[in-house]
Order: sequence, then structure tokens, then C-alpha cells
Amino acid sequence: MVTVEPELSETSTVREHVLDNGLRVLVQEVHTAPLATVWCWYRVGSKDERPGLTGVSHWVEHMNFKGSTNIPRDKVKGIIEQYGGYWNGYTWIDQTTYTETATRDALDRMLFIESERMGSCLYDPADCESERTVIISELQGGENDPDQLLDQELTATAFRLHPYRHPTIGWLSDLKAMTRDDLYGHYRRFYVPNNATLVIVGDVDTDAAMRDVERHFGQIQPGEVGRRQRTSEPEQLGERRVTISRDGTTAYLKIAHHAPAVGDAQFFPLLVLDAVLTGAKGVNLWASFRTPPPQRSARLYQALVNTGLASAVAGGLVPTQDPFLYTISLTATEGTSLDSVEEATLRALENVRANGITPAELQKARAQLRARLVFEQDSVSNIAHQLGFFETIVTWRYFPAIGSRIEAVTLDDVAKVAAARLVSSNRVIGRFEPR
Repeated sequence: MVTVEPELSETSTVREHVLDNGLRVLVQEVHTAPLATVWCWYRVGSKDERPGLTGVSHWVEHMNFKGSTNIPRDKVKGIIEQYGGYWNGYTWIDQTTYTETATRDALDRMLFIESERMGSCLYDPADCESERTVIISELQGGENDPDQLLDQELTATAFRLHPYRHPTIGWLSDLKAMTRDDLYGHYRRFYVPNNATLVIVGDVDTDAAMRDVERHFGQIQPGEVGRRQRTSEPEQLGERRVTISRDGTTAYLKIAHHAPAVGDAQFFPLLVLDAVLTGAKGVNLWASFRTPPPQRSARLYQALVNTGLASAVAGGLVPTQDPFLYTISLTATEGTSLDSVEEATLRALENVRANGITPAELQKARAQLRARLVFEQDSVSNIAHQLGFFETIVTWRYFPAIGSRIEAVTLDDVAKVAAARLVSSNRVIGRFEPR
């Protein structure tokens, strides 16, 4: 086992270890409450799926809650809940993760669950078939949500070659055709210790925790993940549009621009720009599942909501391994045409592209983003999430430096990213027009 000591003072509370089988382990002691959390991350998401197997990562995540060699399927929930804890997991475009949070004396049981999930899940054919029905129902339910359907179609329009174009849940034809062997093969390829990061945060002793990790995971053999080949998305040459006309009562507009990956120098200037346009949201995907309250001083809120053109406006910029999208979503008020909403939105974007933001707006955006960073680290679970999340897309050391990166953003940085990104040739417009 290799122990890596952090080089930066900002990360001095995080201890990093690498087991002989390649499993990376991050431990941070937080002694504010007698709680511990475990997150196990795998560097596999929907971008790693080949044509014909879209949705396999998400389906595999479902199967990995169905029991293992030493955990009967009807006992999975009870192991953690007897300690008053909770468990969950999710799959997205870059990663898949599983988590348990409970009292500190449950740490050994949490590690046992994750070691079983890594090496011993069963994939009973009957369970695979029953889960097919569940996932197809989930997909169809999402397509009945106009806002979610529009987001899916917008993304597929924005990307022609890169696998970010596929929805995480997959396409219906693939879900109907996928076999148990497809699922199990995906599981055995990617669920290996050398493709995983285990994060432990809470009221724990690092040395004792590492002994427990070694005991549970040390004998799991590494695997050959294989080469991952992804086509880079070529530069977009002109504005693209997609319009959906279906039964409904509300009109939606989405305007997306191709955005930089998290490691790009333009990412944080764009994050600051979004804070000015739609309000600060931070960079915690897990916390973003809870919709933040509207920020009424944001430019687009004043231009669209205060004028009665839209009932809601939101911006979305999430850290990703490869370049993804910065999306502005609007809900038109009853009786308002989408043409009016689009015109007003594009006018506001052109204004900031041409003129930048003010010193007062920059100062306020920084303060709001700093506050979001604090809120996003308000629990051991959120801290552990961020360490693991950033390890899957860039490095966990990126996370403690986010505050300083935001503080370093200048007016000129924001002006440059606005001028470069908010142009029509980099834009995709999606409209849901209710019949």
C-alpha cells in the first residue's frame, strides 16, 4: 500500500492511500458529530457506453442494489438502517457512485457493503428482467415531463459525435435489447479497484479506517478496464435549433452554449458569469438536486421574470471531464409567446457579451459563490461527495482550491469568456411549444 501525503496546505486534512490493487482511498477526519460517511466512486458513466448499450451504466447501478454473494437482496437496506443511517447512489455522464451515512460504529458495515458491491453482485436473470421494466417506466415518465424531454433533445442536438449526447438512462431501443450478459460484462469490466476511489469522511481514526479498508478490499483483484476511445466533439459551425410540439399547458425555452471542461481556464470565469446572469449555484452536483431559491437580483431574473415574460429562469453549469454545456432554462408565463421570451433572453446575453459585467456584479458573484461553497460542505456526506466527484473528473486536489480559483477571476476573464462563448455559432436553442 502506498501513502501519498498532500502537497498543498489546503488539503492537509485529507489523507490519500493507494492499495496494492490500485484502489485509491481518501480519508478526512471530521469530529463535529459521531457520524461517518462512505462514498465509493467508479470512473464510468454514460460517456463510456458504446452504441447499442446506452443506459447500461445506470442499469448496472440499479442491479448493484439487488444483493450479493454475502448480502441477500432483502437485507441490503436493513444493514444501514439499523444504525439509523441512509444509503443512495447515482449515475451520470462521467461517474457512478454509491454512498452510506450512519453513526461511526457502522463504518465496518458500510465498507463491507461496498466491498461486496465491487466484487460479488449476482445479476440474477429474473432481477435483470424486472429492472428492465422499472427503467423503461422511468424513461417514459421522464419523457412525459416537457422540461426534461426538452433537455434531452437539446443535448442530443448539441453533440453529434461525443457520447455526452446520450441520456444517462439510455435510449429505449437499447434498453429493450440489452441482455443480462451485457449488464454483467459492463459490471465486471468497470467495477474493479483500479477504476475506483473510496472516500471516508467523519468521526473516524484514519489508521484504523485504513486497516478496515485493507481487510475488506485488499484481496479484490484489479482488472483490465481497457482503452476508452471517445470522439472529440468538433467545433459547432452555426446555431442549431430543436422544437418539440406536444400536448401540454406550458411553454419552455432552453438556450445552451458549448462550455469548457472543469480543467479549462475558462470554467470559473463562466461560473462567475452564470452567477451574474441567473444566480450562484456552486459546483456540487449532489446538492444541486435540491433546487436553490430564485436570486431576484440576477440579470435574467430582472429581464424575464420581473417583466412578466417568464415565471422561472435557471442556469446550469456543472463540472465535467470533457466540454459539456452551459444551459439557461426559462418557463414562459401563460399567454406569452416563446418568440418574446427568446428575444429578451438573447438581448440580455448579447449585452453581457458586448459589455461584460460591472465591478459590483463581480464582487457580489464571488461572495455568493463563496457562500454556496460553504453550504455545499455543511455535512460529512457533502464533503466526501466533492472529494470523490472531483477525483473522477480531474483530481480531488482541485476541490479545496475552488475558492481561490473563484477569487482569482477578473472582470477581463469574464468579458473574454462571454465574448468567446455567447455567440450564435456556439448556441443551441430548444423550444417546447404546447399544443
